[in-house]
Amino acid sequence: MPTPLPVNNRRLVLVANRLPLSITRKGGKLRITPGDDGLATLFFPDNNWLWVGWPGLSPGNNREKLMIEETLQRDFNCYPVYLTASDLKKYYYGFSNKTLRPLFHYFPTHCTYNPAEWESYQKVNQLFCGRLRDVLRPGDMVWIHDYHLLLLPALLREERPETAVGLFLHIPFPSMEIFRLLPWRENILRGMLGADLIGFHTSDYSRHFLSCARRILGIEHENGQAAYGGRRVKVAAFPMGIDAEKYSAAVTARTVENRKELLRKKIKTGKIVLSVDRLDFTTGIPERLKAFALFLENNPEWHKRLTLIMLCIPSRTKVRQYQLLKDEIEELVAKINNRFATPEWLPVHYLYRTPPFEELVALYGIADLALVTPLRDGTNPVAKEYLACQSRDGKGVLILSETAGSAPELPQALIVNPHDLEMVAGAIAKGLTLSDEEKRANIDCMAERIKKHNIFRWAEDFIQHLAAVKEDEKQNQPSGGRQQKITGGTG
Repeated sequence: MPTPLPVNNRRLVLVANRLPLSITRKGGKLRITPGDDGLATLFFPDNNWLWVGWPGLSPGNNREKLMIEETLQRDFNCYPVYLTASDLKKYYYGFSNKTLRPLFHYFPTHCTYNPAEWESYQKVNQLFCGRLRDVLRPGDMVWIHDYHLLLLPALLREERPETAVGLFLHIPFPSMEIFRLLPWRENILRGMLGADLIGFHTSDYSRHFLSCARRILGIEHENGQAAYGGRRVKVAAFPMGIDAEKYSAAVTARTVENRKELLRKKIKTGKIVLSVDRLDFTTGIPERLKAFALFLENNPEWHKRLTLIMLCIPSRTKVRQYQLLKDEIEELVAKINNRFATPEWLPVHYLYRTPPFEELVALYGIADLALVTPLRDGTNPVAKEYLACQSRDGKGVLILSETAGSAPELPQALIVNPHDLEMVAGAIAKGLTLSDEEKRANIDCMAERIKKHNIFRWAEDFIQHLAAVKEDEKQNQPSGGRQQKITGGTG
């Protein structure tokens, strides 16, 4: 693991809905488990890195609360924000995941617009602001993450206008025609514009945000800078990477090699197609299954010669829409297997669970072809994780949706429209017949790119830009005048 990034000797405070660890209670005892994906990769229990977020549970009493606070601060430099059951229902499962997430992924028919949930969203963003008020010191930099906390930048600026505040959105930002459906669209935009630097995965998402700011709030922009509140807000694309070295090193570990051997014995067909997704309506799993069925129908010569391993990772299990999606996926799997299976061959092996890291890497390592075809997403770590695990052998093929945030970075993949089932089925056929030289060349090019532009470089790039933007703001601020507070309207 790399050493923590220097930030000009300033502390960096990362703020997210969840801490990079979780606390669970079992048998009356508390257990702290570090996270192992996404932002948790950047988890450095270091004096220059602080984390603020929900720890995964609420303390049962004041004694337990004191113990949690002391342990998290002493051992992990983490500062918890406690959410009630009502907060989780209305703020997290409600407004965040039944309003913002589906809308930003272009699924407006999945949205609910509940004023009580909006009130809870505002309340929790205020809770986070209050926690930051207790934690921050002069000179600190704050990096806020994702759609759960879009009001926080403006709230924090009202409290600490001198603090450098960055915001990164891990999901897409929609076009004006979609975003304008949100009843609280002005509030969300003003909340985000409280940041000094706003980052997105792609330039398209940055452009959509600037377009919404101009057409809804009348805010003009030039060269990726929006004039607002007497200052300039920088808006830019920062494609998020992964810890590529972690995956490429793990694929040859003894424990992973053993798992790969067991999987090969279980899946006896010559070729393996892999699908890995969290259970979510944005990932296009039903469309992918239908495309695979179409491939089997169009290419009978591949029967008994390949198997689709579909790993579906549980997510938001308490949300009714996700429960219905799980039922649909399992019904499609059953239909495909009932139609095409033989006594010695099962076309689709369906796994519904959260795999340990070694199993996931083993699956990436043995897959001849990876189907990564979300209907819409911010980036897609699965595509990059697969490439990292294939970087040594170079025998794999990546089929990638053109609507995945990582598609602009990985043009050597077989790029498809996830809604075009014929196109996806054709890409599967093409991927299975590419020469070893073609596969090696494509993998080498993409693997080198993700190795160079990894998650640590992504973080360093964003932090350095944030420091530079704040320094420019100080240099351009009129002497003797306090920075103007944000009250709405144009700059």
